[in-house]
Amino acid sequence: METVINIGYLVAAVLFILGIKGMTKPKTAVRGNQMSATGMLVAIIAALLDNNVVSYEYIIIGVLIGGAIGAFIAKKVAMTDMPELVAALNGIGGGASLLVASANYLESQKLAEMGQFVPTYDWSIAVILSILIGAVTLTGSFIAVGKLKGKIGDAKQVRLFKWIVKLSLAALLAGAAYFAAVDPVNSDLLIAGLIVLCLILGICLVMPIGGADMPVVVALLNSYSGLAGAAAGFVLGNNGLIITGSLVGASGIILTSIMCKAMNRSLTNVLFGGSMSESSGVSRSENDAFYEGKVKFSSADELAMLLDGAQNVVFVPGYGLAVAQAQHATRELAGMLEKQGAKVKYAIHPVAGRMPGHMNVLLAEAEVPYDQLVEMDAINPEFSQTDVAIVLGANDVVNPAAAEDPNSPIFGMPILDVHHAKTVVVVKRGLSPGFAGIPNELFIRDNSLMVAGDAKKVLQDTISALKDL
Repeated sequence: METVINIGYLVAAVLFILGIKGMTKPKTAVRGNQMSATGMLVAIIAALLDNNVVSYEYIIIGVLIGGAIGAFIAKKVAMTDMPELVAALNGIGGGASLLVASANYLESQKLAEMGQFVPTYDWSIAVILSILIGAVTLTGSFIAVGKLKGKIGDAKQVRLFKWIVKLSLAALLAGAAYFAAVDPVNSDLLIAGLIVLCLILGICLVMPIGGADMPVVVALLNSYSGLAGAAAGFVLGNNGLIITGSLVGASGIILTSIMCKAMNRSLTNVLFGGSMSESSGVSRSENDAFYEGKVKFSSADELAMLLDGAQNVVFVPGYGLAVAQAQHATRELAGMLEKQGAKVKYAIHPVAGRMPGHMNVLLAEAEVPYDQLVEMDAINPEFSQTDVAIVLGANDVVNPAAAEDPNSPIFGMPILDVHHAKTVVVVKRGLSPGFAGIPNELFIRDNSLMVAGDAKKVLQDTISALKDL
């Protein structure tokens, strides 16, 4: 039976790897997701074949309750809230690892009292790591959820949080060393203290990080949840959990690295640099003064006239499109333009929206053809031949300062070169700054027009105007 279980874990691991590979391309993403889900099913069945399973009744109850909650969330959560959902699930995964390690510690303590268990350094280290990473992921993720929702603002006392982190880490190292080297099975108060300390550490690690960097933090916490799961796997001696956790941990780190490169920032700067908008030092009045009398406002009717004769049109989706749920209106407008003979594409920036792939998922929901979704490096050379570039709620990822102003806090960040298009139309509800907290020169350029308003409403009005031409 042990051989069958390990073969099951091996099959699951192969399916996970193939699933991750499939999810690297929009065309194969659905199949990749299905393969990963199948791999998880195989891993669960293999785990349930283990003789250590005490009661299937509780497992069945957990599956029914968890499945019902999962189905409800999947139906109710809006696409705009998907980053928050991902962050929350990361936290729940970390919390599960924390509870598993804690329960295993209590069980091992009873076995040790009966002379049936002798703690090893490997077991002690695995328990500590699972508790540490799991607790940090739990509270850190829910702070990230609060920041993504705008319920928690950027911290003002950044130095205070950093000092708490340093003191907590020192206390954790001391406590972990005592647990592993002196008394691994009779340290109830120590374990409880370490759990509380790790929960505080998770809060204090994420609080000083600016809201603009939450997508990077979510990716990093996703990696943490995987590492916590792998540590729990070592605690339980479960090969499937070790493999799964390691894959999640590694892929999360790779994704974090990709996002940092897309923002032209190091991970150290994200974690310990504080809020980008705070460091930029641009106040609301300064932001308003930058735009005063310089923005050329337009209307949906004028946009329709521009599009009527356009041959090459590029849509640039941003978080504003997600908030307005304008993906279907975008697809409808694109379809009309294609019927008139225009060539339509969608420019995708790696960190547009609130998580990697956010725009891809939104546009896929509106059945936008995969081959029209073009990544930043491929689309940038085409902007100079683009008749009209329509920016839908994007801000920092289209700011020319990143390419042209060495004094800008985002200088060097890879952007979509929409400013090279013949005409740029920015659809935005207002002139508030993006996450970086700085004004956008694109909005006042000679080749730029702004149509103020909700993206969905503006596009619907444009569709109506285009039909009347």
